[in-house]
Amino acid sequence: MQTKAELTKLHILETVAPIFNQNGYAATSMSDITNATGLTKGAIYGNFKNKEALAISSFKFTVKKLMTRISNHLELSDSPIQKLFLITDFYRNYYDYSKQLGGCPVLNIGVDANNQNTLLLKNVKIIIEKIQDQVASIIEQGIEVGEISAEINAMQYAKRLDTMIQGAVFMTYTMDDEFYLKDTMNQIDQMIHNELKA
Repeated sequence: MQTKAELTKLHILETVAPIFNQNGYAATSMSDITNATGLTKGAIYGNFKNKEALAISSFKFTVKKLMTRISNHLELSDSPIQKLFLITDFYRNYYDYSKQLGGCPVLNIGVDANNQNTLLLKNVKIIIEKIQDQVASIIEQGIEVGEISAEINAMQYAKRLDTMIQGAVFMTYTMDDEFYLKDTMNQIDQMIHNELKA
């Protein structure tokens, strides 16, 4: 069972993570945080060293939710090539899901932190590299079992897929139109069929 302190910390993260994700680090004030959580500044700082530590924990909290959701979706198949199709399947419906998080955390926090918070940006880069590594290892597994062409550079394709997905997420949010995500996922599916399949 969770302790009172752990429950308080969880309450803070669940409440504050979407606010940081939507408003960004600089635009989220301590009064936004205390008003939303119903806690005093002292109670917040009793759980997190400072606003930056809270922002980083909030980002990690949101990303963990996202990564768990993707991992669960990928468990629908053991086939590496099918896992790649499951990634595009997940992102086809990403717009509605990510709205619950306050938007796409990687995109929102990445853009927000780029010019104003080095430590937060460092955490975003770590997540991007982790995502790309996971996709690359799926491709490598596909090569090992003969589903994916041995001539494929796994990391190059992982970066390409991630770039296409993040670009589509950006356009979908900016234009408030799911066409960009759905169309890009169809393009990636064609790429998997035409370029990756052994």
